[in-house]
Parts: sequence; structure tokens; C-alpha cells
Amino acid sequence: MSSKVEMLPKTSDSVNDRVAARVRGFRTERGLSLDGLAASSGVSRSALSLIERAESSATAIVLDKIAAGLSVPLASLFAAAPENEWDPVSRRAEQVVWRDPGSGYVRRAVSPPGQGSPISIVEVSFPPGVRVAFETGERDRLVHQQVWMLRGTLELRVGDDTHRLETGDCLALTLDQPTVFHNPTASSARYAVVVVSEPVGRR
Repeated sequence: MSSKVEMLPKTSDSVNDRVAARVRGFRTERGLSLDGLAASSGVSRSALSLIERAESSATAIVLDKIAAGLSVPLASLFAAAPENEWDPVSRRAEQVVWRDPGSGYVRRAVSPPGQGSPISIVEVSFPPGVRVAFETGERDRLVHQQVWMLRGTLELRVGDDTHRLETGDCLALTLDQPTVFHNPTASSARYAVVVVSEPVGRR
């Protein structure tokens, strides 16, 4: 049985530039040196330096470690800078698309950029057979996620629990323990992720 091949855009240099600026900006806001961020994230100083100069396209796993070290959601590394004026409409042609160089999965930032809402929506196209493990666990901000399957199958392990999601299923979770995304099938999967974060202790 053959499956339809979906043509997906490549990551543009502008996305790497945005990630570089956001990592550098968050690090500066927190008064962290490169060595300090390396210690809190587990990512080497040399790798961080390359990412901040947009000379390296980091994988999702590495960026998640950096986000945890900065105590921000991963999605915030792709968001527009806070000083940009917020537009309540996000046109598909202008949405930021990024391809993970490690796994080939593609994320599209669906939500309007800027600081107009605490909610972030991301659309993901996940290739067949791919497995991506995020091992960062707890962080200073509580990150809520809901994963809504739009097409295909996904196995999502949260801590010791594994959930098999089919088209139309939705899973709620918090990013306070390791998570593993796996597509066990021979066809690509597509899902939406809704993200909200809050300082730990507000609950």
C-alpha cells in the first residue's frame, strides 16, 4: 500500500535567525553567560554560540534543552520578538515553518505572533517511523499541552504512560516529565499542539 508524499517547505535562514535572536535575548534577560546557559541546559557552550550566531540549525531535542535551561516553552524560541506589534490574524502564508534537522518533522507556528495571547498553537507533520524524545522534565514554568490528532497515528509516552492516538483523539499533558513522540506507522501523521504556560506555584 502506497501513501501520499507530502511536499513540505525547508527551514529558511530567517527561522534560524529568529531562533538565534530569541535564545540570545532570553539569555540576556536572565543575566546568563554562555557558560551559565550551558550549565543549566546541558548544551555545550560552543554549540550555544553557533546557535546564537545562526550558524547552526539545532535539532528539536537540543532546542528543548535550551528552552528548559531558559525556563521558557519551546514554542517561544520560534515566536516573534515581544517588541513587534501584535496582529490578531495569522495568515498561513506568513506562518513560520521549521524542519527539525534530526528527525525531519515539520512544525508550523499557527498562532498570531507577538504577546497578544498566552495560548500558542502549533501544527506538526510527523514522518513515518520517526521517534523524538524530550528528556528535559521539570522546569520553572508549568507548560500545559493538548495534542489533537488531525490525521494518522501517534504513540506518545509521558513518563511511564504510553498513549496511542488516532485521528480525532486529543491528549492533555503537562511538560513536567520526559515525553517521547513516535509514529509507528508507514504513513505520515499530522497533529496540532495547543500550549499554555504559567509560573510554577500559580495553580
